[in-house]
Amino acid sequence: MKRRTLDITLATVGAVMAVILAVAGGLLLFAASFTNQTITDQLTAQKISFPPAAAMQGPEYDAIRQYAGQPVTNGAEAKAYSDMIAVHLQGVADGKTYSEVSAAWIDSAENPADRDPALAAQRTTLFMGETLRGLLLNVYAFSIFGAVAFFAGWVALLGAVAMVVLAVYGFTHAHKLHKAELLEAPAIESIPVS
Repeated sequence: MKRRTLDITLATVGAVMAVILAVAGGLLLFAASFTNQTITDQLTAQKISFPPAAAMQGPEYDAIRQYAGQPVTNGAEAKAYSDMIAVHLQGVADGKTYSEVSAAWIDSAENPADRDPALAAQRTTLFMGETLRGLLLNVYAFSIFGAVAFFAGWVALLGAVAMVVLAVYGFTHAHKLHKAELLEAPAIESIPVS
C-alpha cells in the first residue's frame, strides 16, 4: 500500500470523526442547556422556598441550613428541599412510610367510613410528602443528567478539534510524500537453522 493512500485514508476518517464529534458535542450542550433551563423554569413557577433560618433549628437541618429563605431553582436545591421533607415525614407517623400507614388504615375497619381518621390524615400527609419528595428527586436526577451532558459535550468538542488538527496534519503529510513511496515492512533477517 502506498504511504500517501494510507495518510489520506486516515485523515479522511479523522475529518469524518471530527464532524461526528462536533455534532454530538453540539447536541449534548443543547441537551444540557435545555435540561437546566427547564428545571429552573419549572421550579421557579412552583414558587417553592426554604423556610427562614429561625425555622430550621436543630441538627437535622445542618445540611440544608445554607439554603434558608431561598427559592428552589435548581437540582441541588430540589434535593435539599426533598431532604427537608424527609425530616418532616419522619415525625408524621413515627417514621412509618405511606405504604405502612395506608395498610394500617385499611386494616383499622372493614367499612371505609369507620376507618381511623387519624390514620387517614397521616396517610394523606405521607402520600403528599412522599410524592413531592419523589418529584423533587426526579428534578435532581435530571439535573445530574444535564451536568453529565454538559461535560460530555465539551469533551466531544475538544475531541473534534483534536481530530481536525490530526486530519489537517494527515492531509498535509500525504501531499508532501512522493506518490510512488510504498509502505514496506521492515526486512527480517533470516536466522540460520543448525
